[in-house]
Amino acid sequence: MSALALGFQEIHKDQLLLVGGKGLHLGELAKMQGIHVPEGFCVTTVGFQKAIAHNETYRALLDQLAMLKGEEREQIDEISRKIRQILREVEIPADVAEAVAHYLTQLGEEHAYAIRSSATAEDLPYASFAGQQDTYLNVIGVEAILEHIRKCWASLFTERAVIYRMQNGFDHRQVSLSVIVQRMVFPQVSGILFTADPITSNRKLLSIDASFGLGEALVSGVVSADCYKVLEGEVVERRIAAKKLAIYGRKEGGTVTQEIDPALQKTQTLSDQQILQLARIGRQIEASFGSPQDIEWCLADDTFSIVQSRPITTLYPIPEVNDQENHVYISVGHQQMMTDPIKPLGLSFFLLTTRAPMRTAGGRLFVDITNMLASPDSRQVMVDTLGKSDPLLKDALTTIIGREDFIQALPDDKKAPVPGKSQKGMPPVGPQIPIESDPAIVADLMKRSQASIEELKRSIQAKSGPDLLDFIREDIEQLKKILFDPQSTAVFMTAMNASAWVNENLYEWLGEKNAADTLSQSVPNNITSEMGLALMDVADVIRPFPEVIAFLQHGKSDRFLEALAEFEGGQKARDAISSYLQQYGMRCAGEIDITRTRWIEKPLTLVPLILSNIKNFEPNAGKQKFEQGRQEALEKEQEWLERLRTLPDGEQKAEETKQMIDRIRNFIGYREYPKYGMIHRYLVYKQALLKEAEQLVKAGVIHEREDIYYLSFDELHEVVRTNELDDRMISKRKDDYKFFEILTPPRVITSDGEIITGAYKRENLPDKAIAGLPVSSGVIEGRARVILRMEDANLEEGDILVTTFTDPGWTPLFVSIKGLVTEVGGLMTHGAVIAREYGLPAVVGVENATRLIKDGQRIRVHGTEGYIELL
Repeated sequence: MSALALGFQEIHKDQLLLVGGKGLHLGELAKMQGIHVPEGFCVTTVGFQKAIAHNETYRALLDQLAMLKGEEREQIDEISRKIRQILREVEIPADVAEAVAHYLTQLGEEHAYAIRSSATAEDLPYASFAGQQDTYLNVIGVEAILEHIRKCWASLFTERAVIYRMQNGFDHRQVSLSVIVQRMVFPQVSGILFTADPITSNRKLLSIDASFGLGEALVSGVVSADCYKVLEGEVVERRIAAKKLAIYGRKEGGTVTQEIDPALQKTQTLSDQQILQLARIGRQIEASFGSPQDIEWCLADDTFSIVQSRPITTLYPIPEVNDQENHVYISVGHQQMMTDPIKPLGLSFFLLTTRAPMRTAGGRLFVDITNMLASPDSRQVMVDTLGKSDPLLKDALTTIIGREDFIQALPDDKKAPVPGKSQKGMPPVGPQIPIESDPAIVADLMKRSQASIEELKRSIQAKSGPDLLDFIREDIEQLKKILFDPQSTAVFMTAMNASAWVNENLYEWLGEKNAADTLSQSVPNNITSEMGLALMDVADVIRPFPEVIAFLQHGKSDRFLEALAEFEGGQKARDAISSYLQQYGMRCAGEIDITRTRWIEKPLTLVPLILSNIKNFEPNAGKQKFEQGRQEALEKEQEWLERLRTLPDGEQKAEETKQMIDRIRNFIGYREYPKYGMIHRYLVYKQALLKEAEQLVKAGVIHEREDIYYLSFDELHEVVRTNELDDRMISKRKDDYKFFEILTPPRVITSDGEIITGAYKRENLPDKAIAGLPVSSGVIEGRARVILRMEDANLEEGDILVTTFTDPGWTPLFVSIKGLVTEVGGLMTHGAVIAREYGLPAVVGVENATRLIKDGQRIRVHGTEGYIELL
């Protein structure tokens, strides 16, 4: 039978379910050489389970709680209160009380103790649950300790603990509680030590908070604390707080809050020597646990005691490299407009496709730009190029460059290639091949890409087993040739450079801001914006048939297309949707991750968008919208050319401008096509791999087809070859992915784990205005719809979409909105390009937009100046 209580020294690494996270860590700490941990023991979860074993009311309430969702707060509060009441009054089994008395006799019944909760879902690598359960200090006597053990059991069901478990996907019925009973320390000073800086995430910068008296005052927020920062054995920062209050233990038990002597209030609580001693202790504990730690400590009689250590769960993981050099990484997700985590198969496909030096961390991709920053030739070009599309990125990189000791300059014979000069693996920043404004070039490039995809579809049919994986790897080389074709790159770079030229010169000559935005409306050959308008045409086919509309409004089955034929007009509706899926079904939100569900795999995703188009638009609105944008662009072109001709050297200025406008209109639409070709190819690969996965399921190697998403390409190749796989690997990868989902990826991170955030350099913004990057001109006022998942969109015409990011899969929503605000994005990222083409005022790169702007709030978007007013 499992023990009812265990001394700290008796706890083993595999006893999480007996002593909870906090207890497990105290057991580890107590065995570390040179680390002082006050004596104590854990009342194991066996005692908790015995106490409630036959309580039917408790079980029934627990089942009710498990059925509730996080938003049902009143019911959660009511049921939690009833459960707490049961646990506060429950009888502690006699053998549990005996075990407690036995350990107290050994440690000394007359001493004061701290009684702490230790849940089995607590202090875990992915969820700290910090502060969710209760702690009681300075408890004296067996009876009082038993009473506080019950109070700790009850704290497993505080509202905050219940909600936290719901948010993190823990089942209340599977969570249990151990209680720590630990000798009290009555310290002069106590506090918290983070072995990685909690503000910047820098793993080399250690942060210490310290205040007088018990640490409870600090944890509960009653007092301000001194803050000390230590970097590589040196105190680099001291912030001395005014410490007016402290909590102390009373002789008779319990605690009291007292005022600190005014003479001591602004003194440094720890000497520099003590700070460095504590830092060394922190590094030793971190090394032993193998990850950055959040440590509670106290200082009494010149001895540091450690009362708790838990992993810091909020740090973003660092991209892994095999050297000790300093590195700088920038987020691919911020460039690709998809900052969600990507599953391992998706990551490996992107890594096989790219030519850039990429690493993975936290389920995201990062480019290592260290060498380019190390070379003065390439550094400024790169920072300026990136800065045009994302000023926050530029500001962050400028901060790093300012630290001259962080990146070692390359010797002259090893200069990094300058972007814009021809080089293998680096898309040029300027056009390499001189091209005229002939739209036939675009048609030819699109035709070649499509022919190559058709050839792939034919060839892949006959492949299976390891041969299929070999074939896909070879075909990715073909995809790379198309993606990095110098002529293809030259086409859209010509358009981008022409846009920059027009913006600069028309502002100088005519005072027109962001003129290229208007000129980019309704351009030909933009596969992504055509996709949004084509869905409006699908709505036009369905519009005359009320039975079909009614069916679509209530149909929830993924097989709805088959059922459509039963209704009048159903066959026409089915043909229209099927035809749309043939053209665009490879797309979806987050499409750079090959594992994401495509529209062709789940056509139901499109139904709300089709119904929204029927509700919000008149027949033929798609063609009218396109024509209206085209006319606006043409009229502005005529107006600006006429005004230019009246200026000195007007004919020449007009002629040059006309040439640049033609380049914009003929070529800017093509910018979306290479990615479309890549995503189309990804779907062909995916369908073939899922067929292969079905064979693995039949052979009992995996449980479901989608398990292959949690393998890298090479790992999948090996599994297909050997028909062998350890189940635990998939299970761990799924847990990792859940953890990655709650992380926010940084734009820029260093090899020290430091997250460098940029800021907008803005003056004179109106009150309550939020700054961002202007990417599509105009001013619009309307209702903000804060939408985090495309399938949750319920838009009305005139709404302004506020979201974290938009990739091509979001485009069908753009036809219904009047403006766009995103947290992520740059001048040439997808959302900005489509917003300009549809004539929508847009501001992107708005930090925390989805938290600062409330759903339904009226806002004004200044797409020309780059800010949002909250009205």
